[in-house]
Amino acid sequence: MIWELGGRTLHFGDQVQIMGVLNATPDSFYDGGRYCEPQAAVERGLEMVEEGAAIVDIGGESSRPPMYGVAEEVPVAEECTRVLPVVESLRRQSAVPISVDTVKSEVARRALEAGADIINDISALRHDPAMAEVATQANAPVVLMHRRGTAATMQQNTHYDDLPGTVYSFLQERVRTAQSQGVERVAVDPGLGFGKSPEDNLALLGMLERFLGLECPLVVGASRKSFIWKALGLSVAESLEGSLAAAALAARAGVHVLRVHDVAATLRAVRLVEAVQGQAPC
Repeated sequence: MIWELGGRTLHFGDQVQIMGVLNATPDSFYDGGRYCEPQAAVERGLEMVEEGAAIVDIGGESSRPPMYGVAEEVPVAEECTRVLPVVESLRRQSAVPISVDTVKSEVARRALEAGADIINDISALRHDPAMAEVATQANAPVVLMHRRGTAATMQQNTHYDDLPGTVYSFLQERVRTAQSQGVERVAVDPGLGFGKSPEDNLALLGMLERFLGLECPLVVGASRKSFIWKALGLSVAESLEGSLAAAALAARAGVHVLRVHDVAATLRAVRLVEAVQGQAPC
């Protein structure tokens, strides 16, 4: 699987691609406030590229779970103010593929015009009916994620009779819908941490290979999430090693893209997994 992105190319194959998380927000669960200023965000984006990020994912609205306090919806104008200067400056200084993490079509449209390449829509095109048209007109790939409800409501119902089957069927339906609306290139994300219990997140982490059957690039974001540090009896600040273990498990399962905060450390971990997988049995 290859995505051509206006002179930039992404290969989804033997090596896991790292998507660096760049939150231009004051309230994201891990690094909220650290990169609110555009210059700080751009510097971090360039640093992630140096560390080996294949994609930089820029977001201007937190989707943190309610345990951190309900994330308020950000008006379009404010989200654009946070995101667009970062996209524009990073595009001028780097050829790295850029994704915009938004559920709003106007934010996506303006970000694509500013130099972004990919739409990362955690609502899977359900929040804004115009999002598919924006993606189609720009010939932009879209990442479709599984989530129940919104950031405010997603943890109110975390019971599943068939967790992997429910997530798989949802993503399968969203892929078909996106393609029927003209979105030719899609990736899927099972949505670890979104509308699932801690136990369910751990279970999904152990069965990621099932989602390869969707025949789309598979994106996974487990980095620094609470199901990791809670399982270890630690805090989010102490969750690096657990996040690296999750990344290694995902790489072993065949995931194509890992969305992470700690680019350099994650890249080293998954490259070792790949080195082991590349060796012939003794």
